[in-house]
Amino acid sequence: MTREKFGQLGFVMRWLLALLLVALTFNPSGYSYFHWITQSTEPVLSLQVLVGLIILVLFVIYLRATWRSIGIAGMVLVLAVLGALIWLFVEIGLLKFDGGAIVSWVAILVVATLMGIGISWSHIRRRLTGQIDADDVSD
Repeated sequence: MTREKFGQLGFVMRWLLALLLVALTFNPSGYSYFHWITQSTEPVLSLQVLVGLIILVLFVIYLRATWRSIGIAGMVLVLAVLGALIWLFVEIGLLKFDGGAIVSWVAILVVATLMGIGISWSHIRRRLTGQIDADDVSD
């Protein structure tokens, strides 16, 4: 597999992991961490806390990477583009907001896409500009 193909696959994998993280945290199907902790008849508190902390750590990793890579301006721009895309899909009839579930799924996709772009931005920027990002490292 060439480096170029691997880079494209890498973005898809990072986006899919973001989608999985967001959808497993909450989704309208009723099978999510949120539903597990709020509707559990026999709670397993230690396991629920452990899973919650793992989810929190993963969100911190994704959101910190997004914040550091594209900043607030980039986040606003990504959300604006995604909002305009949703508006276009609604206007041409590809998307209909008939119920709460579709709104939830669209929100899940938007958050996952924002996080996927944020965590992949260094790779995207390198492909677009040839410039490499590096964090400042102090000794």
